[in-house]
Parts: sequence; structure tokens; C-alpha cells
Amino acid sequence: MFASTTSRTATGGLRRGLTRAGAVISALFLAACEPGAMTEQASGPETGQLIDPSQPVRVALLAPAGTGSADLEWLARSLKNSARMAAADAQGASIDLRIYDTGASTEAAVAQANAAVDAGAQIILGPLFAEGANAVGNAMAPRNVNVLTFSNNTQVAGGNVFILGNSFENIADRLVGYGVKQGKRNVLIVAEDDVAGQLGGAAIETAAARNGARVAGRINHPVSVTGIDAVVPRVAEAAKSGNVDSVFMTANHQAVLPYLTQQLADAGVRSPVTQMMGLTRWDQPASRLSEAQLAEGWFAIPDQGLMRQFEARYAQTHGEQPHPLASLSYDGVAAIASLARSGRRNALTSTSLTQRAGFAGVGGIFRLKGDRTIQRGLSVATIRNGQLVVLDPAPQTARGFGS
Repeated sequence: MFASTTSRTATGGLRRGLTRAGAVISALFLAACEPGAMTEQASGPETGQLIDPSQPVRVALLAPAGTGSADLEWLARSLKNSARMAAADAQGASIDLRIYDTGASTEAAVAQANAAVDAGAQIILGPLFAEGANAVGNAMAPRNVNVLTFSNNTQVAGGNVFILGNSFENIADRLVGYGVKQGKRNVLIVAEDDVAGQLGGAAIETAAARNGARVAGRINHPVSVTGIDAVVPRVAEAAKSGNVDSVFMTANHQAVLPYLTQQLADAGVRSPVTQMMGLTRWDQPASRLSEAQLAEGWFAIPDQGLMRQFEARYAQTHGEQPHPLASLSYDGVAAIASLARSGRRNALTSTSLTQRAGFAGVGGIFRLKGDRTIQRGLSVATIRNGQLVVLDPAPQTARGFGS
């Protein structure tokens, strides 16, 4: 029995979504992978190749082509095209970009990375999945080659491996920090009980501690209709207790967010009385803009003006829209080109990659940190009257990141 047509529709979407794992994984988590077999890497001493500033910088891109998955093939195509665009835009720097297809195989990623360095590559962009990034990083460490992976999983960051993907930690920090400024200091975390949900929940806890917020509780739920239904009364009770002023959901699976928020709304929990926020984009797909239970919830997005410029230019050049993660390869090549223009031999080393000034990316400013994770300038947004509304614009310079 469901309370409304909306609830029945959401339930059907969730059930259908859970049978199509590839279709429900969000663009954010697509770049992550279960880290169980990974080894941690310390940041350690300076890493990376020295270059001859008078010669082209040799960059290898590891793309997930040849997987048989339509979405991954689109992503691979987008990553390649975006990297080529950035190389062509590298005024004042010469980029020798070479592309290697890896499929989704960790072994293939390592083999292709070794082949690329054998052919002279001085830095590697990719691979996509965290397990592959960890393996490639381990293989490249003895060869002193830095790896800029497209993963967003901070557990593989360290040593010679940098992540370009927008991490849970970065999003959580932006939203919790904004919430504290708005007086929302008591956060209830609602997280899926899978790997992505638990990583996301941990990121929210860290962001709360960093920003002076209080974790008022954490409720984990299975990624299923019955699992969500079982925890909704607990979330509602906590939200109405007077000890919680915000509910931060991981909601990494696309089918979870609309169903969970609808059930909470039916139980009397919705923004802005209890401020809802989430790690994923609430405005995508566009059909979500009309879902009343999502109104006034907070989420983080890149600088939309800059992103639209990139998407329009890409579509005009390549005859299709870019994949949502396409900008990662553009940002990687653009950062390398920016450093190469300095004329310094150490342009590709960890010292240069982690410059405090950061880089101008497709979606705004970003900075690679000493621990090899990433800070990206994000806007805080909401849905209001069926429209995307920016509540707090993204910082325009790295000074906006603070410490």
C-alpha cells in the first residue's frame, strides 16, 4: 500500500532501477569503485617526471573504450574529445596527447600505462575506476610517473596518484559549510548501506567535524523499497525531535532520491523546516525539477555559466552532448598545459601540480591538494518553482577555498 500516485511511481522506478545496476549508478559514483582490495598510498616525497620545456609534453590518456557498455563508450568518446579540445587550446604550450583504450579491465589499464610510458609518456590521465587507478599508480610509482585519475574515490589518492573526480568529501564540505553559515548545525546523516553510501556517510561526518557542525545521528538503509520504508519512521522521528535541523542524504543511486524524499515528505519531513541536502545532483534528470518533495533541498553544482559554454562548444564540434564527466579530461590537460607554459622543468611534479593558486577548469576553479585529493569550486543550488536556483555562487579564485 502506497500513500499516493507519486509514491507508487517512485516505487516502480526504484524496483526497475535496482534491476538495472548500470543505469542507476550516478555519474558521481561511476568514477568510483569498491576499494576493498586497494592498498593505501601515502603522499610521501615529491613525485613526477622532469621535462624539457623546449619539447612537447607527452601525455597519455587511458580511456574506458571497448567495454560494450553504451554509457561507458559515450564517456570514453567524450573524454577523448575533451582532451583533444584542451590540447588544441593549449596556447603557449605544446601537448603531445596519445590515447590508449583500456576497457574496464584493471589489467588492461596497467598494461596500457606501461606501454604509454615505454613510448615516452611523462604523465598519465586516467583510468576511470578506482581499482584501476590504484593499480596503475602502483605500477607507475617505480617509474616516477604521476597519475591524474578520473576517479572521485579519495581512498586511492596519495603518492603519485591524484584524483580529478569531484569527491564526496568536497561536496559534503561545501554543503555543510554553507549550512553552518545558515544556522544548520545539527545534521542527521541518511546513507545507503552499500560501499558508495558508506563512503559518502563518512565524508559527511568529516565535513561536519571540519565545519563545526554536530552529527545528530546516522541512519543506514538498504538500497531497496523495503529497506527505505523501514527507516523512514526513524528519520521522521529524529527530524521532529528538535535535535535535528538538517538531513543529509547520500542517495547515490538515482532511483533512491525521489522515493526516499517522497516517503519523508509523506511523513511530514521536507525542506525548509528540516533542511534536506544531498551528495548528488537533484536537478538531473530534468524531470526532477517538477517533483515537489525535492523543492528547497540543497545540492552542489559546478559553475553553470562556464559549464554551459563548454557543453555548447563541444556539441557544436562533435555533434552530440558531452558525457557529464567529459570535463575531467579537459581539466587535466588544461592544468598540464598551464604548468608547461611556466617553462619550468618540474612542471609535472607534485610540487607544481599542488600549487595553491589552483587551475581554471571547465566548471570553475579547482586545486589539487597535498594529499592528492581535489578541491573544486562549487555553487550551492536548490529547486524553486520548478527551476534551478543558485543560492551561493562558486568561488572564482582558489582564495575562496580558505585554508
